[in-house]
Amino acid sequence: MLGPAARLAVRRFNEIRQVFRQSPQASRSFSTALNYHIDTPDNNPDMPWEFSASNKEKVKEILSHYPSNYKQSAVIPLLDLAQQQHGGWLPVSAMNAVAKIVEVAPIRVYEVATFYSMFNRSKVGKYHLLVCGTTPCMIRGSREIEAALLKHLGVERNEVTKDGMFSVGEMECMGCCVNAPMITVADYTKGSEGYTYNYYEDVTPERVIEMVEMLRKGEKPPRGTQNPGRINAGPEGGNTTLLGEPKAPPCRDLDAC
Repeated sequence: MLGPAARLAVRRFNEIRQVFRQSPQASRSFSTALNYHIDTPDNNPDMPWEFSASNKEKVKEILSHYPSNYKQSAVIPLLDLAQQQHGGWLPVSAMNAVAKIVEVAPIRVYEVATFYSMFNRSKVGKYHLLVCGTTPCMIRGSREIEAALLKHLGVERNEVTKDGMFSVGEMECMGCCVNAPMITVADYTKGSEGYTYNYYEDVTPERVIEMVEMLRKGEKPPRGTQNPGRINAGPEGGNTTLLGEPKAPPCRDLDAC
């Protein structure tokens, strides 16, 4: 007889299988989550793909950082460049192009692209909004941040708005817990030439909606904390300790003290 955990796993598997059968679009979403590829008209190995002329120069520069017999070490930066060029996501033909450049079997590149969450294998918006989902941000209201974004944009998580401008995803710890909650905005509006990836901290549901509307108008919200009472990661209202220059040590040579 199956235990509770095994029964839950079987039930979940059957739910996913049922979704695959009922909805091709949902199947595609789940295929990304489960790390396998399904050919579509806009994502298949027969689609031609190559780096632009300017990015070919960047490819040469990236490869120059590694010994010629370790080209495969350049997989991550090359995939990142390909993703920027392709509007924020990686079709399988772009992965194959990277594999050819670094002279490895395509599966070696697929392994990297499916392992790291920074690589998107389905379309994202020109502005890809990533909400931090780690505990400090959750405690500070990241779920409310995400809910506000999804409601305002009229999409589900990882779905692209009809105008192609926005998508909302989740990302784990962005490393600025003191300024939680926070989001990241990946800007693919100008491809790899004007690509930016910025953190926005101390956000609120109201503020993220304001930011979306600024981006829609082509304006750039100020990076970093969105709390006007803070400077960078300093305390709101200013420092209460360490108000002056710290005292120098009595001597530099501790043995002589």
